[in-house]
Amino acid sequence: MGVFCTIVPPHILDRLARSDDPDLAGAARHALEHDARQRTRRLVPAARSAAAPAPSAASDQPRRTVYDAGHKDDLPGRKVRAEGAEPSKDASVNRAYDGLGATFETYLKAYARHSIDGHGLPLTASVHYQKGYNNAFWNGEQMVFGDGDGKLFLDFTIPVDVIGHELTHGVTQYTANLDYQDQSGALNESVSDVFGSLIKQFALGQTADQADWLIGAGLLAPGVHGVALRSMKDPGTAYDDPRLGKDPQPGTMAGYVSGSDDNGGVHVNSGIPNHAFYLVAAALGGHAWEQAGQIWYDTLTGGSLASDADFAAFAAATAAAAKARYGEGAQYQAVRSAWSTVGVTGSGSGSGSPAGSGSAELPRQQPGEQTQEA
Repeated sequence: MGVFCTIVPPHILDRLARSDDPDLAGAARHALEHDARQRTRRLVPAARSAAAPAPSAASDQPRRTVYDAGHKDDLPGRKVRAEGAEPSKDASVNRAYDGLGATFETYLKAYARHSIDGHGLPLTASVHYQKGYNNAFWNGEQMVFGDGDGKLFLDFTIPVDVIGHELTHGVTQYTANLDYQDQSGALNESVSDVFGSLIKQFALGQTADQADWLIGAGLLAPGVHGVALRSMKDPGTAYDDPRLGKDPQPGTMAGYVSGSDDNGGVHVNSGIPNHAFYLVAAALGGHAWEQAGQIWYDTLTGGSLASDADFAAFAAATAAAAKARYGEGAQYQAVRSAWSTVGVTGSGSGSGSPAGSGSAELPRQQPGEQTQEA
């Protein structure tokens, strides 16, 4: 059974839950309570050895099914579009269907991976989940999308990188199975951001310098002071809004955030490996999924990462992957330079907080709430 992963960081929902606006506070509390219940049901992560089914002859075509939850809590809901069916009159259904397809196509064409498990796993999504639900999530088995409240968040099927992000939690579940805690949890989040962005770039045919490197662009409602949920190019600049607060992500270890909230800051500290990947992609140029993405994919799927790998261990693994595939040329040098720039050095072992990194405290969470994934 997989972990429960949402796209909106809990520190945003926590802040909104304390809003003076009863509508905003109520919607945020509802999302927090819902997500806490779902996480409680999924505390046992998928074991790496038991995650993937037996190998079979996987098709080069996706097997997608989209359901309409009808603003209720029951999943998956009513089947509204199957693989190969004509487009629906419902834009959310079509965006979910297309996003599943874009994710499948990127993994297949860029990395010869058949669906998220590597063996052609059918892709399932439910749209119109609950009323005004401000999140989207991967629950270990399928994608689920809320419609947003229209005040702060729009329909969660809009950004294709959000779909790619959540499905990549499934890829991680079936491969490195990174623990969702501290630095390994931040790496889990970062890997989803990396491939979510690459899926968007692949779909648009963008080069590294053409990409916006934003996660969730188009998701924030008009009037919100921000452009996305996160920025890989410039962590900490995605939003600065009186209701949402200011983007707390650091781009280097100098800003590493310590504390126990959000499973040790998995949504905040992911900005550091995110920025490292951006630096590699920018240094190498061209299509980021080809070289930078290949190195990260080799690292994720190569079998050398411990489930509790910290930033230093991941950095060492990416350098080894670059050297194994490309030698000690530009790719290897770009990887080493990027990790050095963000302040990750040394050989890693297990997950944990860095020593002497001038860390800040995590954003406070709502009393009684346990934040776990996103």
